Amino acid sequence: MGERGSDFYDNDAVFQTYMERRQGQDNANDTLEKPVMLELIGNAAGKNILDLGCGDAGFAAELLGKQHKGLSYTGIEGSTNMVQAARKSVQGLNARIEQSYLEEWTYPADTYDLAISRLAIHYVEDVDHLFRSVYGALKTNGSFIFSIEHPVITSTLQPSGIRTNWIVDQYFVEGFREQEWLGGSVKKMHRSIESYYTALQQAGFRVEQLRESAPQRAFFTDEETYLRRQRIPLFLFLSARKLK
Repeated sequence: MGERGSDFYDNDAVFQTYMERRQGQDNANDTLEKPVMLELIGNAAGKNILDLGCGDAGFAAELLGKQHKGLSYTGIEGSTNMVQAARKSVQGLNARIEQSYLEEWTYPADTYDLAISRLAIHYVEDVDHLFRSVYGALKTNGSFIFSIEHPVITSTLQPSGIRTNWIVDQYFVEGFREQEWLGGSVKKMHRSIESYYTALQQAGFRVEQLRESAPQRAFFTDEETYLRRQRIPLFLFLSARKLK
């Protein structure tokens, strides 16, 4: 297979721009995506956690910290730049970082209580295989919770910059779509909401919640940004459970 989504972040200029953007005021990850992920995760106390596409693993300290009290953390990441940052993030924690593409990692059977993924699965072409692998790696009653770019967004990829219009087109034509982003070119997999939902069911999961990134005023400092985020959903979230 050719270049994967995580390889995009091994362009040093892209990586630096991405990390700087993540620190920006009212960035979408912290205002829209993270609050919903935390709501869906709920109680992580005593859980063995698998993070697919963990990035810099900044989330690990939070999940293993005093508030959430997770037991252990395994992060899977394909980007060398991200792996190096992640290993620094988890120093001193009950955590490890594995460098691998999500599609190629060997998922140990019946090992984790909770699998999460934040904005990584839209880089994966074969989600059917990935979801089956995650299902096998979870213990009975384990949860799988993930966020992706909303299909409304992946069907309207445009060059970087503040958008003023979103034109959904070829929505049911699934496949990779290329975007100029953060100073580089990246391919993201577009598929419908129905396809994600069905893939989870076919892997054996019971889908429990579907959420979108409706903005919550308390997470924004800037009123204009808050109002702009009401125009269109940036992210889609699905929560599923392994029952047996």
